[in-house]
Amino acid sequence: MSCFFPINMRSATLLLGVLVLSACASPTHRAPVEDRKPPVKATAPASTPAPATPAVEAGAAKPVVLNTENAGRAGFYTIKPGDTLIRIGLDAGQNWRDIARWNNLDNVNLIEVGQVLRVVPPGADASAAVARPVAGAGRMDAKPLDVAKPGEAPGQISAPGAPAVPATAPAATVVPRDADEDLTWAWPAAGAVATTFDDVKSKGLAIAGKAGDPVLAAADGRVVYAGAGLRGYGNLVIVKHNATYLTAYAHNQTLLVKEDQAVRRGQKIAEMGSSDAERVQLHFEIRRGGKPIDPARLLPAR
Repeated sequence: MSCFFPINMRSATLLLGVLVLSACASPTHRAPVEDRKPPVKATAPASTPAPATPAVEAGAAKPVVLNTENAGRAGFYTIKPGDTLIRIGLDAGQNWRDIARWNNLDNVNLIEVGQVLRVVPPGADASAAVARPVAGAGRMDAKPLDVAKPGEAPGQISAPGAPAVPATAPAATVVPRDADEDLTWAWPAAGAVATTFDDVKSKGLAIAGKAGDPVLAAADGRVVYAGAGLRGYGNLVIVKHNATYLTAYAHNQTLLVKEDQAVRRGQKIAEMGSSDAERVQLHFEIRRGGKPIDPARLLPAR
């Protein structure tokens, strides 16, 4: 006869609790422990900081350096309202690209009124560039020669009450000729001179002609400008012949040369026109050290 011991619900619950406590107390069944500390961030090893450099935005223009400490000095020019680098180069007798390079101008359109620019090469004597007279410009007044009287040897002059003494001719003054003066000039156009030189208004010669007539280089040189960026000159060519002389050819209808192109005397460089002028003409200038001079003093007689 089997024995049956009924187990009520309360007894079963107690038995289950004892079994669970026994399992937790066993050394081979440890409960997992949750780490609640905040995670440690990884840090890069310390390094020597790089030297700071000014940040330059892409396309940002450099600030304009006014260079005012050189204002008024020979060889420097202070920019005035309306100036352009091409105009400054023409008035200084220099290639405008050289002026940009001497002044470290990255953008030739970013120049300001009051800014001072170097207009002579670094190391050049600015005062010597304008001190020499134009070759052949001097004029001597004609004077009658002293004529020896009868009985006097040539070269002797009688003075009342004094014996005749040989006349000593004064030593001739030899003016050294600068190499920049050794240019052979030619007329830049075949037409008649319509307007003569005026250093205030015209600053050159106006030579008449028909549209399309050839415009010729007046001497050997190199083109330093070809374009229409100078107000009042229209389509303009500027040729630099040496460190002293340059020539300008204005109001053309067509330009046949480019900047930095070498040209020879008599070479066709443009065609006559009326750009920025009231009539067809060639406005021709010769500038010595940037100063306009009368071309008729250097061009050959016709």
